[in-house]
This record gives sequence, structure tokens and C-alpha cells, in this order.
Amino acid sequence: MTVAGGQRHKVIGDVHLLLSDGHGRVLFGRRASTGYEDGAYHLPSGHLEAGESVVAALVREAKEEIGVTIDPGAVGFAHIMHNSSSGGRAAFFFEVGLWEGEPSNMEPDKCDDLAWFALDALPERMIPYCREALHHISARRRFSLYGW
Repeated sequence: MTVAGGQRHKVIGDVHLLLSDGHGRVLFGRRASTGYEDGAYHLPSGHLEAGESVVAALVREAKEEIGVTIDPGAVGFAHIMHNSSSGGRAAFFFEVGLWEGEPSNMEPDKCDDLAWFALDALPERMIPYCREALHHISARRRFSLYGW
């Protein structure tokens, strides 16, 4: 479909999980052997699949990456970032404080460490857009732009 001046853009959607341990800390994984930002810590995250809501994607990614089960009713919206990467991505950030299971590394081929960090004491090496989004979340800003 074309619109005035060109093709309509299709936005890639990402979901990001802020899994809180009840002590003000959030779970991060350290990327390994992916070819993108290896060695950097990042929230459990993934891409939205066709026909899937952002909440369903978050629940699926939590199970796939860290082995926890999340009730969709326990998912709270935290932030959305419009990131200029790949021509424009929508990164949805959600907070979850209740889940079933013990977080564990379910993707050792892509992650070599899981660790809890406070939002005011983030790991030194992180993917930059995620660090910025977390600063916005800490300041209770619900929307941001990155890279535009």
C-alpha cells in the first residue's frame, strides 16, 4: 500500500521484561555468541510474532529465555520507545513482580550470565537504547524517542 510520498512503513515490535525480585532489582542476561552486542547485559526480550499481542509475546519470551511462567494479568506497562534502528522499531517495556518458577538461563547459546541489578546501579556494559529506556522508566516517563 502506498501513501502520499511512498510506501507505508511497517514497524518491528520488541518486548522487554523488567522482572522485579521485590528488592528493587531487575533481572538481566549477558549476551553471548549472537554477533550483536555480545558481552552487554540486556533485559529478557524478543520480537513480536505475527498474530501475537505484546503481552502474549512477553509471556512467551519469559518462558523461552528464563523459564518462568507469567500470568498475563500480572503484566504492567512501563514504557514504549520509538527507536530509529532498522528504520523504526517500537520497543515495549513491561514490569512484572509475580511469576512462577525460578529464573534460569534457558538459552545458553545466546546468554552466558543472569544477574539482578538495581535500576540505580545498572551494569557498566548494556545495549545503549535499553539503558536510556530504563532511565526514562525510573523517571516515570512512559514514552521516548531514541536515535531520531
